[in-house]
Amino acid sequence: MVLKNNRNLRVIHRDAFKGAMGPGVLDVSATALTKLPPQGLESVLVLLAQSAYGLKSLPPLQELWSLREAHLTYNSHCCALLSWNTHRDLPINPAWSNGSTYCDESDPSASVQRVIGGSADTTLLMDVPFFSDADLFVEDEGFGNVNFHYPELDFCQTRPTLVCTPEADAFNPCEDIAGFSFLRVAIWFINILAITGNLTVLLVTSTSRTKLTVPRFLMCHLAFADLCIGIYLLMIATIDLRTHGHYSQHAIEWQTGPGCSAAGFLSVFGGELSVYTLSSITLERWHTITNALQVERRLVLTQAASIMAAGWLICLGMGILPLVGVSSYSKVSMCLPMDIETPLAQVFIIIILLFNVAAFVVVCVCYVLIYPAVKNPEIPGRSADTKIAKRMAVLIFTDFLCMAPISFFAISAAFKVPLITVTNSKILLVLFFPINSCANPFLYAIFTKAFRKDAYRLMSTLGCCKNKASVYRMKAYCCEDALKSNLGSKNKRSGAGMRLADMSQQSHHLKEEGELT
Repeated sequence: MVLKNNRNLRVIHRDAFKGAMGPGVLDVSATALTKLPPQGLESVLVLLAQSAYGLKSLPPLQELWSLREAHLTYNSHCCALLSWNTHRDLPINPAWSNGSTYCDESDPSASVQRVIGGSADTTLLMDVPFFSDADLFVEDEGFGNVNFHYPELDFCQTRPTLVCTPEADAFNPCEDIAGFSFLRVAIWFINILAITGNLTVLLVTSTSRTKLTVPRFLMCHLAFADLCIGIYLLMIATIDLRTHGHYSQHAIEWQTGPGCSAAGFLSVFGGELSVYTLSSITLERWHTITNALQVERRLVLTQAASIMAAGWLICLGMGILPLVGVSSYSKVSMCLPMDIETPLAQVFIIIILLFNVAAFVVVCVCYVLIYPAVKNPEIPGRSADTKIAKRMAVLIFTDFLCMAPISFFAISAAFKVPLITVTNSKILLVLFFPINSCANPFLYAIFTKAFRKDAYRLMSTLGCCKNKASVYRMKAYCCEDALKSNLGSKNKRSGAGMRLADMSQQSHHLKEEGELT
């Protein structure tokens, strides 16, 4: 039955082929069909569905008992058919349901059974001179001019060969989304950690009664960006769990559907906003410390809001471009923009990678400049300076661990010289890509004194940890009185002494915000 090039054909009734012996060849190429009938396809030997882009799912595979050849639109459908073909154990033709099974051609007893069309004991047959030369008998497969061999009635048949095109390519190998079993476990642990940590930061920061400062404002944006990465990983992990073992049957529906587009947008938008916000936080720290004596030059909340508004526009643009044809999220099962077929898409990927590399350089340079600024010049080598240096080293190392491996392999792939397969790249995407999203809420918020103070205050309103909240509240009052006393005696100090006092106050403020300790 040839329905090729019938571009207005959208539906074939589910019972159109029910009860019919045939068709043997079904050609639905270049049609608008979205699905094939779920029954009546048992006799189809050849299925042609090329350029049938709407046909994103196959009928139940057990209905394609007789299929020998398939030329389809999507290579994932061939993955599903070939995987099913290696496990199917059904009669070649359902018209003769005689209990035939598939067997190994290398089994000599199977050859004898095919000759006599039965399941007799071959040991007894070999004792009979007439059957002793089994190979000769198999070659003749008859007696004189009469052929007693009916393959369709054999109890043991050779497993049929299935030819299918297009074959799997480098971007879509025949495997589940996670690829490796250990990644299937790791992705759940990582996304739960990222979502829990960043939700905690957003909850505590947004409900805090403390005045909203620039660092806290930036921290909220960082937590939201990292939360997007956690949600992206949760979506990927959920689909992988639902399609485990049979992803190929659902690959096209997932990769071309709205779910994959949403996941891809979250990954790009969240990842780039996180990188942008990290750079902004680091620049704000450096600017505040180097201008400790010039209060009027410090960043205020309105300026920080303008900076983040620009960042949101840039990152939204990066996330939206693959949705409008610049690269694509549907190229791979992880829903990342890996399509570099056009020069515009290639430029887009290179710009994203250079953006990440530039952000990492900014973070490194700023921390290198911050350390000598906060180091006490009068007491070299003191333990507090060592602690600050270690903390900065941890921040830089986590950024490097997150960005360096992915940027290196991605840049090589962007220039069409891939150094890693898509299967192995999933290790980078699951274990390295979300490192910052998991570490940031702890390094920049949860492990800091200011956050613990806000957390205890929040819990005290719920009836928990009231004693701890009282202790933090008392410390805050004492610090405020001490700062007022220092401000009252400011005009009695020399210029150098005033700078040292201001630097000390600024260092104390940063420590309270959790930025240095």
